[in-house]
Amino acid sequence: MSHTVVITGANRGIGLEFTRQFADEGWRVYAGCRQPEQATELNRLAADNAHVTVHPLDVTKPAQIQALKAVLGDSPVDLLLNNAGSYGPDGVRFGNTDPDAWLENMRTNVIGPMKMMEALVDNVATSRLRLIASLSSKMGSMADNGSGGAYIYRSGKAALNAVMKSASIDLAPKGIIAVVLHPGWVRTAMGGPNAEIDAETSARRMREILARLTPRDAGSFFDIDGSIIPW
Repeated sequence: MSHTVVITGANRGIGLEFTRQFADEGWRVYAGCRQPEQATELNRLAADNAHVTVHPLDVTKPAQIQALKAVLGDSPVDLLLNNAGSYGPDGVRFGNTDPDAWLENMRTNVIGPMKMMEALVDNVATSRLRLIASLSSKMGSMADNGSGGAYIYRSGKAALNAVMKSASIDLAPKGIIAVVLHPGWVRTAMGGPNAEIDAETSARRMREILARLTPRDAGSFFDIDGSIIPW
């Protein structure tokens, strides 16, 4: 029996690469994205691989989350992969923060993953692997912040880390392992062309981390090399 994964933000970058790699391994992939009609590469992947289906999923819209839940029904989900995220406006420095942009970022980066977990927790709990992973960033680490700035992105990822830490405790009785992953500095639309690694390498290394998780890892904040990032 194959495993099943739900991936948010699956239309490009790391999310698309996760979709490709899991499908190649024979996983059943529910690939969510905000605008499926524009997701050319994802649709092509789904057309070539019967294991992949594409679903409209904006994690800031509860109705779309519930629609995906309805599609899943009671089907087990071995891995919920909260990949969708937003950097927000560039150049946010002290003195020019935009409250509306900040709130929109929090809806995507923090509340969205939380509502995904709440909607699919029973599906994950009835699976064999029982994993939930959210993609965060070292920029959400207090200890790693030596440069300041990036108020919106840093605070959103720090809040996501707090959400995932609490979830790791609350969901442990269900046998669910919830963790946070730093994907590295990746050559994507967000990471830019000068980043250190490509999406294929990032996704592969994170999959290697996920494959060896045990209940003792619940609540951990993993770097791309498998080491632990300080909060």
